Amino acid sequence: MDTDLDDAHTDHTSPHARPVPRGCAESDTDWRHYLHNDTPGGWLLAQNAMTQALTSGRPIHLMHTTVALDAIRASGQLYASSGCLLAALYCAPLTPTPAGLRPHNLGAYLLQTKPHTRTLVIEITPTSPAPAKGIDYLRLGRLHLRTYLEHRTLLTGAEDAQLRGRALQQIRAAAPFLDTLLATATATGRRTEPGMFVDQLATAVHNLPFLGYLYFEVLSEYLMLHSTSPETKTYAAIGEMNNRLYKRLAFTAVDGMDKLFDLSRFHPDHQHLHDLIARIEPALAPGAAQYTRDRLSHLFTGLSLDPGEDATAYTFREQDFDGLVRTAPSLLGQAIFRQMRTLARYPQLYLAFEQAKALQAWNYWNGERIAAPFNGFLPKGEIGVNPAYPSAECTVWSADTCERGLLHPVDRLDVTFMPRLADLSMTAMRRDDTGRAAGHPVTA
Repeated sequence: MDTDLDDAHTDHTSPHARPVPRGCAESDTDWRHYLHNDTPGGWLLAQNAMTQALTSGRPIHLMHTTVALDAIRASGQLYASSGCLLAALYCAPLTPTPAGLRPHNLGAYLLQTKPHTRTLVIEITPTSPAPAKGIDYLRLGRLHLRTYLEHRTLLTGAEDAQLRGRALQQIRAAAPFLDTLLATATATGRRTEPGMFVDQLATAVHNLPFLGYLYFEVLSEYLMLHSTSPETKTYAAIGEMNNRLYKRLAFTAVDGMDKLFDLSRFHPDHQHLHDLIARIEPALAPGAAQYTRDRLSHLFTGLSLDPGEDATAYTFREQDFDGLVRTAPSLLGQAIFRQMRTLARYPQLYLAFEQAKALQAWNYWNGERIAAPFNGFLPKGEIGVNPAYPSAECTVWSADTCERGLLHPVDRLDVTFMPRLADLSMTAMRRDDTGRAAGHPVTA
């Protein structure tokens, strides 16, 4: 079994405790118990409609939006893409009803906000039930680093030096705040006041873009598990987390996020954060900064440092590249991965590096009987199709949406899922107007 990929998958229905570095004040089990049992929406982590459908062994229905239906018809091929699902075709769940296929609230949001797209309905008929293991892209740093080290000969000497130098520079520039995260996670008595912590975090994102992704996911977790709004309760009644919450957060916090979803640009300071949460659900605004401080510090420490390290004694100051390979491989991998997107040859290098990860992911998913991998940091409805799974029958239709918002298959498409990633230009990772790919440093 690929231990790096196994560590990057989470099963909320049967969680196992991940090791954390020595000195952490709280364990992985402590946080999981709190999230599952002491938050209003925590029960949805293990008892949501999506994972129940996956583990049932019955046909799975998904929707995918596309602007390339004509090209799909002409080629007869469907490709996966990278992103939060690593190597899957991005979809949202559908629930069969007598009147039609009801989209998950994430899918309903996509239909509402992407009127220029066409919708596909995909039915996957597995040969056996699957585990409810979802991939957590925040934990893919070791895979990113391993792929870079195995394939760095594809880079020129100058590209390799630039990649290593800038990744190390980012971590060193953020080192004072990264040490603050460790100190907070270890409860050594140096806990920063929540508002000041968030202000420092917002500044540190400019130095180390990965922190923007971690910041956003922590706040998404805070909103989705703590919300008690009527809208959230309505979705919970049908086994769904409320995706509208984090969509509002992202699009309100960052101008143009709807055109280029790039979380390296997510860095609200304390006052901005309070105002954002107050606009979404006022009762949650007062606790947002403290939750961010406590949760993000613990997550970062567990994600970044090797479990054999002592978090009370470690410092990121003056670390060299080889030292980080040994002591903080996941963080270094995340920095390398995002820094690679700034290389001028990234469009040419994209498939070389990402296809290598995809092959490893497909091999892992096939071994685990995962036909439809999902975003497992939270089982919020982001799910995809494993295009290399040999033990499932997939049928695809174009679909129309009726006035009730239900999907109805129209034409069955003669298409085949291909075990190959789509080109960068056809994915959500496509490059922006400056020529850089999503995830480039905001100050570059």
